[in-house]
Amino acid sequence: MTAEATVLVVEDDAPLLDALASALEDAGLAVLRAADGGAALDTLDRASVDLVVSDVEMRPMDGRELLRRTRERHPHVPLLLMTAYGTVEQAVAALHEGAVDYLVKPFEAEELERRVRRYLPRAAGGQAAGHGAGSSGAIRRPSGPLAADPRSRNLLELAERVAASDVTVLLTGESGTGKEVYARYIHACSSRSAAPFVAVNCAAIPAEMLEALLFGHEKGAFTGAQTRGIGKFVQANGGTLLLDEITEMALGLQAKLLRVLQEREVEPLGAAKPIALDVRVLATSNRDLSRAVAEGAFREDLYYRLSVFPLEIPPLRERRGDIVPLAERFVAARHAGPGEPPALTAATRTALESYAWPGNVRQLENVMQRALVLCGAEPAIEPRHLALESHAAPAAPAVPPSGGLAGELWEEEARRIVQALAEARGRRQQAAERLGISGRTLRYKLSKLRAAGVELPGDRPN
Repeated sequence: MTAEATVLVVEDDAPLLDALASALEDAGLAVLRAADGGAALDTLDRASVDLVVSDVEMRPMDGRELLRRTRERHPHVPLLLMTAYGTVEQAVAALHEGAVDYLVKPFEAEELERRVRRYLPRAAGGQAAGHGAGSSGAIRRPSGPLAADPRSRNLLELAERVAASDVTVLLTGESGTGKEVYARYIHACSSRSAAPFVAVNCAAIPAEMLEALLFGHEKGAFTGAQTRGIGKFVQANGGTLLLDEITEMALGLQAKLLRVLQEREVEPLGAAKPIALDVRVLATSNRDLSRAVAEGAFREDLYYRLSVFPLEIPPLRERRGDIVPLAERFVAARHAGPGEPPALTAATRTALESYAWPGNVRQLENVMQRALVLCGAEPAIEPRHLALESHAAPAAPAVPPSGGLAGELWEEEARRIVQALAEARGRRQQAAERLGISGRTLRYKLSKLRAAGVELPGDRPN
C-alpha cells in the first residue's frame, strides 16, 4: 500500500485520534485528522479522501449524522464507524443507512488496518474493489441472487454491506423466497468466504437429535453414540453457520443455543471442556419471530441476539420485476437439449407476471422445469406449457367462528397448507418442505384442519 491512499480519521478524543492516525500512517497510509463531524465535512469538501473512519459518539455532530451528510455530498466515499460496545445497536442501524462496516472498541491496530484495507479502492492500494472517486460505487461480488426488481436491488445492496461485517443476520420471509440463497451470498461476500458454510435445517431434524448435531458429542455420551460426533458449530469454525427455520427449535435447546452465542464456545455432550468458537451465525425463519416471542414459542433474549441485522425477503408477488428474469434463468439452467433454450413468448411473460406465486421462487422454478418438458422441441414456451391452472390458489376454507384477525390468519395458513399439499400431490413430507415446517408441525396443523371440516387433497404420509 502506498501513501496515495488517504484516510480521514474523525475522533473527538485527542489522544485516541493521535493513536489511530499513527497506526494507519505506520501502515503506509496518508492520514487526515478531524476532531468532530463538522471539521470532517470541511476536509471532505477540500481534499481527496478514499475512506473515512469515524467515531459514533461525538458532539455536536455524531458519526451517524456525519454518515448521512457524507452520503449526500460525497456518495463515493465509504465510511467505517468505530463504536463502544454500548452503542453497537446504533452502528448496526448505520449499516442500513450506508456505512460499510463498524469496529467495536477496544480493537488492535492490526484489526483497524485490516478493515481499512478491505474498503479502500484498488486504485488507492486497497484489497477490495471500489468505492473510491471515479468508481461506480459497486463492490465486486460473486454471482448471487438475481435482483432485477428495485426491491431486490435494495435488498442485495444491504446484504453486501452486512456481509463485510461479522454481525448476526436474521433473514425472514415466506417459504420459497430464497432466504438460504441470500445467506450463502452473504457468506460468499464476506471475509470468511474461503472457510466452511454449514447449514442446519432446524425443522427437519427431531429435537432429540438436533442438540448432538449442533454441539457434537463424545463417544458413549448417550445410547447409540458409538463414535465421536463433530458438531455443526465446530465444523463451521472460522466460517458461517446457518440455522435454517430457527423458530422450529425447542425452547430447551434455544436456551443452550443462547449460551453458545453469548460465550462463543461450545461444550459437546460428554466432553470435559468447551471448544472456543469463531463462527458467524445467520438464521432464517418463515414466521414472524416477534409474534412467536409474544406467544411464548421463542425466547425473547435469543430473538434479540439473532436479529442484530434483520433482512426481510419480500414474496415474489411483491417484486414482479424478478419474475421473468428468474424464469429465463431457470429455463437456461434446465435446458438439456441442443441449441438455444426456448424463448418465452409475450403472452407467457404476461401470464407469469400476473400470477400470484403463493409458493414464491421455489414454485416458479418447478413451473419452468415442467414447462420445458411440455414444450419439448418447440421453439418457444407458451402459456399452455406453464399449466398454471393446476397451481391456482384453491378456495380458502371457511373461517372458524372466532372471525376477526385470528380468523383471517387461520384462513391464510389453511390456504397455504392446502396449496402445498396440492402441489406435493398429497405427500405430507414434501408439503412440509414446501411450507418450511417440520413434518410433526404439519401433522398437528392437518389434524386441526380436518377437525374444522377442511377437505385436504391426497394427504399421504410420503
